[in-house]
Amino acid sequence: MACLPNMVVMAPSDEAELMHMVATAAVIDDRPSCFRFPRGNGIGAVLPFNNKGTPPEIGKGRILLEGCRVALLGHGSMVQQCLQAANILKSRDISVTVADARFCKPLDTDLIKQLANEHEILITVEIGGFGSHVSHYLSLTSILDGPLKLRAMVLPDRYIDHGSPQDQIEGVGLSARHI
Repeated sequence: MACLPNMVVMAPSDEAELMHMVATAAVIDDRPSCFRFPRGNGIGAVLPFNNKGTPPEIGKGRILLEGCRVALLGHGSMVQQCLQAANILKSRDISVTVADARFCKPLDTDLIKQLANEHEILITVEIGGFGSHVSHYLSLTSILDGPLKLRAMVLPDRYIDHGSPQDQIEGVGLSARHI
């Protein structure tokens, strides 16, 4: 969907964010929008008051955990894997920032610049397409103040066996331990 002109593409990281994105889609009246969410159970996030979402600013992500060495920029449900990976890395004394991109389109270029310039390593973690948008953006700009290692973790180019979301994430190498 991100290849369509003026399309807003969102992916919630949990059930509360899904409510916020439904509210966002309801207020967008000047262009098309869509959001992708995984099947299966939510994580048990605290839901918004009266089960009514509040639309975030379109194209703006959020930082969930602040560190200084490695930045994990998750998109959609993969943000949960990033948070788990941050705990694993913290136990190894590696300081990690975890950011929730929220939007694949439009990209939060300010957030990407901040993560790229303040960390040695930036890893995008997602299920399809977001990492290539970030890589393309970084290749077209000269925003980096120094060297940066960029890695995109994405689905492999093959059919994925049916199974629980956690089993599938593990099977394709996108679990917290793989990150």
